[in-house]
Amino acid sequence: MIIRKDDTVEVITGDDAGTTARVLRVMPDVNKIVVEGVNRVYRHLKPSRRNPQGGRLSKEMPISASNALVYCPTCRKGVRVGKQINVGGRKERVCKKCKASLGAMGPARAK
Repeated sequence: MIIRKDDTVEVITGDDAGTTARVLRVMPDVNKIVVEGVNRVYRHLKPSRRNPQGGRLSKEMPISASNALVYCPTCRKGVRVGKQINVGGRKERVCKKCKASLGAMGPARAK
């Protein structure tokens, strides 16, 4: 999966389209991500000892990873991402438009 935890992404579809926010959690087995402040729902809580008043708790729900683009700070928008091996032999993510590095993907390649 190209998107990682703590990446900044731009949501491209749904009610929150156009929102730029940080990724809180990645679920690669189901191809979903949880983005800060996106796809919020209310969880209704009954009064209990822990929460004596009860009420509504707002929380983020997962969205499909295909509904978000990695944010490129150089282009200042969400972009498609390619993979490239840099001079040191590490695989890194690169912006398809401006070819700027968006971070390393894994350990250095064995020679």
